[in-house]
Parts: sequence; structure tokens; C-alpha cells
Amino acid sequence: MITRKTLCLGWLILAFIAPQVAQANSYDQLDSISRYALEHTSIQVNNTINWIMDSQDNLDMPFMIIDKQEAKVFMFDAQGQLQGEASALLGMAVGDDSVPGIGERALASIPPDERTTPAGRFVSSLGRNLKGGEILWLDYEDALSLHPVVAGTPSERREERLASPDVQDKRISYGCINVPKTFYTTLVSPAFKHSNGVVYVLPETRSNHAVFASYYEVM
Repeated sequence: MITRKTLCLGWLILAFIAPQVAQANSYDQLDSISRYALEHTSIQVNNTINWIMDSQDNLDMPFMIIDKQEAKVFMFDAQGQLQGEASALLGMAVGDDSVPGIGERALASIPPDERTTPAGRFVSSLGRNLKGGEILWLDYEDALSLHPVVAGTPSERREERLASPDVQDKRISYGCINVPKTFYTTLVSPAFKHSNGVVYVLPETRSNHAVFASYYEVM
């Protein structure tokens, strides 16, 4: 039986067999990317950054913010310096919670309205898929991970969706977060190689206060 956890583990095999082709965003000029991204993030992302840095909620670990409403991911070092940003593919359904036990359920039993990317604060670490390929686990029990974009079925057009400017095109996965291969290998993997990190998945149906227990507005 193919479960969501098996799918998450198995698809990553394909991601690391494929050649690592350079993306249009080469990350050769991170300073420029950082300045641009900080000026163009949403109010929700900026408020979250301010809270993390003011409270030191990341506990001196690298951290990532995933903005579901804009389908973007932002990578920071432990000092809060933005390292880069990218588009992301997310769960097909809008929602901030996982259905209990979804990680062990057969894929065929998961209807589209249960394919959510849950919001929350996740202390995350690198792991391995079934063939030894690398994956960033957010929540193992619910089979929630972040990994390089995989081909999926041809009709899903995942690479094309990732490049699309339309946020609605980014809602396609069973819940896992797909990012560009170069973003993962250049920024995510090195950041988590020698340290755990914190991944903040921002809510889209609730407030930051409702999802992050210690959240407060920074004046």
C-alpha cells in the first residue's frame, strides 16, 4: 500500500537522480536578492521575522519561513540574515491542520480537501529517503517534508507550476513542500547539514497568534 509517508520518501529518489541543472536564479548575488526580497515580502512575513528576531525564537539556529498565501519560502541563517527566497509548491487544499494519522494513510484514501500543508513551528533536520537521498523532515509522523521539486505525474506539470507567477498553480502536492533544486542544494542542505533548524509555516486560515504560542507583535 502506498501511503503519504511512502510517497514522500520515494519521490525524493527521483529528485536526486536527476541532473542538477542550474536555475535562472543562480544565487551568485545573494546581497541583491536579499535586499529585493526583504522589500517585497508580505506584512505577515515581515511581522514574523520581527517576532523571531526580537524573541530569539529560533534559538540560534538557521530558520526558514514558508508563506503559504504567496507560495514562497525564505531561508535565513542563525543570525537572521536572509540567504535567499524561492517559489514553492504546497498542498492542494487550503488549510492549516493535518488530518490525524494522514502520514500512514493510503494515497487513494486522501481526498483533495485533506491534502493540506499544515501551519506551525517545526524544529527540523535532514533525513534520508528509501534510497539514501536527502530530505528535510518537518514532521515525520504526518509525513510533512521539504524537498527539491520532483517530476510527479506528467499532468501535474510541477516544474512548470513552480515557475508560474500564478499562486493558484502552486497548490498541487499531498502536503509536502517542493522547492527548486538549486535552492535546496545551495541553501537548504548546507544550512541544516550541521545543525537542526526551525521552519515556520505561516497560517492561511488563522492568525499567527493562533498558531505560534509565543507570538507577539513587535512595535
